[in-house]
Amino acid sequence: MAIMGAQEEGLPGKPSLLAQQPCLCLRLSPFFVTCAAYFLLWIPQDQPSWVGALVKCLPVLCLAASLQAAPRGTGYRVLLQGALLCSAVGDACLIWPDAFLSGVAAFTVAHLLYLWAFGLTPLRPGLLLSIALVSVPYDGLLLLHLPASMVPALAAYSLVLASMLWRGLASGGSVLGGALLFTLSDMVLAWDTFIQPLPHARLVVMITYYAAQLLITLSAFWSPRLKTH
Repeated sequence: MAIMGAQEEGLPGKPSLLAQQPCLCLRLSPFFVTCAAYFLLWIPQDQPSWVGALVKCLPVLCLAASLQAAPRGTGYRVLLQGALLCSAVGDACLIWPDAFLSGVAAFTVAHLLYLWAFGLTPLRPGLLLSIALVSVPYDGLLLLHLPASMVPALAAYSLVLASMLWRGLASGGSVLGGALLFTLSDMVLAWDTFIQPLPHARLVVMITYYAAQLLITLSAFWSPRLKTH
């Protein structure tokens, strides 16, 4: 009963989660508006341009800006903001084929920052077996279809992505869903780009990608678990 009361009334000096919802929706509204603009305009499907890059990056930049109001600790918030900014750089680079490896590098840094933010507790090493059973065969097949010049960068990225997935699954909550969707987005993108074109691949990639970034961002707005003792 005491825990239920704390959840309804909020901790001393802090508004309850229910009280925060309207404010949170308002702060995230630029993200939803810019996502709608991306899918309505669909500029990135046209010839690469800085306008297309901006339209593609704006949703992620809006998420980074929304974190300024997040109640979770400053360190966690800053790491998430850094990861989102690196993701925006990666988004822009991937519009230009010649900048593909630069985009991979930017997303590698983003995942390393997410890794840092998620931490190593709880460790849950058993998750690594499940991840390896999926990622090792998939990555092995993907590497066979890559140009030799891309193999080192993509192999390193795959390892970092798998590590981020491990820590995301171990963290639970919205981070778990975000890590899964981010991995799914990258797997569809890689398959479509290097192995075999997939129908509606770009739509699937971007929907899962934006949803992943949103879920990870939301983790900074949710209160830590209440102690029961």
